[in-house]
Amino acid sequence: MFRRDPIPPGEAIEILLDGAPFTARRGDTVANALLAGGITRFRDSVVSGAPRAPYCLMGTCFECLVTIDGTPNRQACLVTVEAGMRIERQSGAPSMLPESKA
Repeated sequence: MFRRDPIPPGEAIEILLDGAPFTARRGDTVANALLAGGITRFRDSVVSGAPRAPYCLMGTCFECLVTIDGTPNRQACLVTVEAGMRIERQSGAPSMLPESKA
């Protein structure tokens, strides 16, 4: 879908996508980094379960919602990647209640 030149040395950083290492370009948004890496499913629809991906890339449509460093519903198109960032694709509606520490 999206193609671009390989990441030059010094511009590559490592992030985690669903717990697996993923190489991103320093300065990219999370959405750009994932799309450039061939990722086309960012979340699943809370209604039908259909795969969703970025549409507008400017923060208007909310199709690129992901969990970033434990915080759900972050717009991937508005957040710049940082080394070590943990990104998780969302499936269904995330809980609004704090996690139990039992």
